[in-house]
Amino acid sequence: MEDFKLSDALPSTSGWNDDDMGCDSHGSNMEMVPHVTKLDEELKLVVYQNPPTLRGVATLLLVTNKLRKCLTDQSKQLTESDLCRMIVDCVIQKDVAQRVESCCKDQKTRPFNRCGSWECNLTDNERKDIICTTISSNLKLHAVTLKGGNSNHKVTFKLVSYASSGFGRTVVLSVSKHKLFISCSMNGDRPELYLEKCESSDLNVISEETNMDRFLFYLEETGIDVNRFESVKFPGWFISTSYEREDQPLELCQVDTAQRVTAFKMK
Repeated sequence: MEDFKLSDALPSTSGWNDDDMGCDSHGSNMEMVPHVTKLDEELKLVVYQNPPTLRGVATLLLVTNKLRKCLTDQSKQLTESDLCRMIVDCVIQKDVAQRVESCCKDQKTRPFNRCGSWECNLTDNERKDIICTTISSNLKLHAVTLKGGNSNHKVTFKLVSYASSGFGRTVVLSVSKHKLFISCSMNGDRPELYLEKCESSDLNVISEETNMDRFLFYLEETGIDVNRFESVKFPGWFISTSYEREDQPLELCQVDTAQRVTAFKMK
C-alpha cells in the first residue's frame, strides 16, 4: 500500500507537456510532479502528488469518474457555467454538507435579542383580513373578506423584531388586544399554529434551549409590502390562509402546498 501511486490509478493522458501544466522541468517544482487527466476537450484535471492519503485518492477517483461520466452523457455543448455547476455537484461530499449543517445548527443556538416593535394589520394576497373568533372558549385566528363597515374586526398585530448573528430579520407576532402570541408546536407528524399567553418580559431574549424559538418567524419580503412568515423552529413551514374558502383558520403549510396563501401585506 505504501507504493501506491495516484498516477497508476488515474487514466493516463498523452499530449500534454510541461508547459501545459505550468511546470518547468528544470525548475524547483520537480518534487511536485503533476498528473493530468483530460476530462473534456477543454477541461483537464491536474493532480500534484503531495503525497495524498488513501482516502483522498479514493475520493478523487470517484469524483473524477463521476465527472467524466457526466461529460460523456452530455449530448449538447456545455457552457462554462454548466461545467462549473457539474464540478461543484461532483465535488461536494456528504461530509462537507454535514459540516455546513453543523455550522448552521451552531448559529441557530445563538440567542435572538429584541430590538424594536410596531403594530399593523395583516391582509393575505387574496385580500382576506385576519380576525379573532371564539371556538370552544378558545380564541382562533381566521381569514375573512371584510366588507362595508366591518373593518373594526381586523386584528391588530404587534410585531417585535429580533436580531441574531447569521440570520435575517426575525419577528414575534402577538394579538395586541388579547396579549396572545402566535407560536408553533408539533402535533403528531406536522407543526401547527397556536395562540399562547406569555409575558413580554420572557421574550426579551429568545434561544432554542428554552424552546422559546417556537414564537419566532423569519420575515421574508417577497415584493413591495408583501411578506411571508416562516417558522424558525420548523424551517420550510409558513403561516398561511385558505386560497378560496372563507372564514378558515390560519395554519402552517409548506410553500408549495396547493390552495394555501403564504403572502401577506402589512398595513
